[in-house]
Amino acid sequence: MTRTRTTSTNEPVVSRDRPLRGIALMLAALAFFSCSDAASKLMTTSLPAVEVAWLRFCVFTILMLVAATLTGRLHSLRSQRPSLQTLRALGVLGSSVFFIMGLGLLPMAEATAIAFVSPVIVTALSIPILGEVVGWRRWSAVAVGLLGVLIVVRPGIGAFDAAAIFPVLSAASWAVALVVTRKMSAADGSLVSLTYAAVVGLLVTSAIVPFGWTTPGWREIGFGLVTGIASTIAQWLVVLAFQQARASVLAPFSYSQLVWSGLLGYLVFGSVPDKWTLIGAGVIIASGLYTAHRERTVRVSSALAK
Repeated sequence: MTRTRTTSTNEPVVSRDRPLRGIALMLAALAFFSCSDAASKLMTTSLPAVEVAWLRFCVFTILMLVAATLTGRLHSLRSQRPSLQTLRALGVLGSSVFFIMGLGLLPMAEATAIAFVSPVIVTALSIPILGEVVGWRRWSAVAVGLLGVLIVVRPGIGAFDAAAIFPVLSAASWAVALVVTRKMSAADGSLVSLTYAAVVGLLVTSAIVPFGWTTPGWREIGFGLVTGIASTIAQWLVVLAFQQARASVLAPFSYSQLVWSGLLGYLVFGSVPDKWTLIGAGVIIASGLYTAHRERTVRVSSALAK
């Protein structure tokens, strides 16, 4: 099957898979997502979760429309796969709202760790939806990464209370968005995908936010700008990453967000990871490094066989 990427904002061109480039883009995206999450958690002390998401999508939409205008692409934002774009946008929205709800009730590190069921869902969905072949080595890497998550949260000592349902729902929504992103990467450019996500998210949250409105102060507006800008950059990087590499290859690297969340948790909220968190993070990182090594080995073997 022909694989594509976009060198401009809206024009797909033929390309081969570039897994290492995709992995680098995904790692950078997760760093920006963590910054956005930290700002969102700070806002949940004074604003409802839907309003926090609404502020994020306001900034997201403005930035995408400005980008489309500056690049002269505002007139060409029509999607070739509007139904898939809408589904992806709803997945992004659900991931954002549910995770913010979880952040308001759980520590940042625990909410992030629980949400790491998403790579398992992504890997499972990539088989029937994307037609990818996932070998036992890659399944093992995902399983080892999940084991690392379990070490971090240590089930049975309080992490899995009723509030844990929100990051789980966030993970399921995000998994759908990621798989759909890969499925339609040949149809639309990254600007179309991101603008759909921004506009759909803004429309849905605008319809809901009046029912629990709290007037934001300058502090909330400032954090709203931070979370909106950081999440927009992250979304762009994710789209680019999935145009470069298969979903099942990138899935284990989602675990690296634990590192960013732990660091920001310490710097912003003063929480210090304990030894089990560090051990779990080490297991997670090892699973990601093994996946990168395995992908490189397969590519070299395939090249030599030709």
